[in-house]
Amino acid sequence: MDFSLIDWADIWQATWETLAMTGFSLLFTILLGLPLGILLFITGKRQLLEQRGIYRALSLVVNVLRSVPFLILLIVMIPVTVLLVGTSLGVLGAIPPLVLGTAPFFARLVENVLREIDRGVVEACQAMGASKRQIIFGALLPEALPGLIAATTVTAIALMSYAAMSGVIGGGGLGDLAIRFGYQRFQTEVMVTTVAVLVVLVQVLQFSGDRLVQHFTRK
Repeated sequence: MDFSLIDWADIWQATWETLAMTGFSLLFTILLGLPLGILLFITGKRQLLEQRGIYRALSLVVNVLRSVPFLILLIVMIPVTVLLVGTSLGVLGAIPPLVLGTAPFFARLVENVLREIDRGVVEACQAMGASKRQIIFGALLPEALPGLIAATTVTAIALMSYAAMSGVIGGGGLGDLAIRFGYQRFQTEVMVTTVAVLVVLVQVLQFSGDRLVQHFTRK
């Protein structure tokens, strides 16, 4: 392998595209997945707003979306993606399927994190006359913050993996570069470099997430 033949400008451009896809998709995933996860939790059995019908319906939707392989979701969503953002290619074209593929996953993580909180916290708030809104936003979410940060870290890493996979349909980023040059043009050095960059990015995400969890756990 001759790494001197690599166009590093393409590598940096692809890296920024991957980071952009991951960042914007993570933002929308949190905006959709966090309320959905909270709703799953509070409508569950023996919770604040127990509604078995609503919980089962939401749980079914989440499970169905989570069971669809992301590569298939990418292809199936092409017409919807074009309708939403005007294109199915590049960074913009990758964001809708990335969000739809990870928001249910994040919602389930949020539900599980909230379930880990001691019921005594809720009971103490109810004994003091706190409203359901106050219990959720004043007690449950602050108590669950370290777990929510850990869940966000896991989701961000999954998004980065999915963002690379979106290169199969021209989604841009490191995955697209690896396919077009590393695979189709047999430039092994490009393939190795893109994998190495992805590994470094994942390590940075994991390290940053772990540090934030430790910081807020101490508080």
